[in-house]
Amino acid sequence: MPFMKGDWSRVAGRAVRFVRRTLRDEWHAIVMEPVRQLVRRGLSGLVLAFVAALGVIFFHGIAQHPFGRRLVWHLGGVTADLPLWLSLLRTPVSLYVPALDLPVWAGITQLFLAFALAELALGRGRTLAVAYVTTLAGTMTARVMVALGPGWEGFGLPPEVGRILDTGPSAAVVGLFTYLAVVRRAPVVFTLTGGSMVWESVAVPNLAGREHLIAVAAAIVLGLLHGRRLPFPVRLVERLDTTPSPPRSDPPIPRPGPPRHPVPSFRLP
Repeated sequence: MPFMKGDWSRVAGRAVRFVRRTLRDEWHAIVMEPVRQLVRRGLSGLVLAFVAALGVIFFHGIAQHPFGRRLVWHLGGVTADLPLWLSLLRTPVSLYVPALDLPVWAGITQLFLAFALAELALGRGRTLAVAYVTTLAGTMTARVMVALGPGWEGFGLPPEVGRILDTGPSAAVVGLFTYLAVVRRAPVVFTLTGGSMVWESVAVPNLAGREHLIAVAAAIVLGLLHGRRLPFPVRLVERLDTTPSPPRSDPPIPRPGPPRHPVPSFRLP
């Protein structure tokens, strides 16, 4: 039965109401709630955002001089051909070392916004954890790609990619926006973040694009696990609980009482 004119109008009205409700809920979850937290906490709620932005500006200024460039490399320079222990040691500092092929001041705005929203909505500890895990996931996946070599259905990378400088907070920014979108159920932010990363990896197929996709995937996994208790580990811990049971007590020892005198017994003849 074909749709009548009234049916199409009802469908369009429902679609408009759904989009309006989704945008309103997303605006309150992503923008209004952090703003309320900012009004309540003041500038103390933006500590991570200021530290991240000032850190990038500091390392960018140092890297403008030859000696400072070498110092920045030894502190936070990460490539896929470095030893694993050295790469793990430099990864936290590499968050503040701007990438050479990206505009610094435009990236600082995104960095400040991502850390500010995440810190106000999630707290400092969770914000740092998501930023570090997503960055580390991209860095470790790049090492795996280079180790596999070219081929592997386009997943592997040639060895010369291992010498490309892999720094910058872009993976952390992408991970924080994606995590916020998943936790706060914000489909518009999720589509803009994930869609832009997919478009970047298709338009410019480089190492950074692949790491951003890995950061998005890691943030999705972390967001789906947010606030959930895993029953299997809990049951496993309960089964492996080796708390010693209290020792069994010995039989009670009778207390010494007054001496008992024998009672005379009468014998019958």
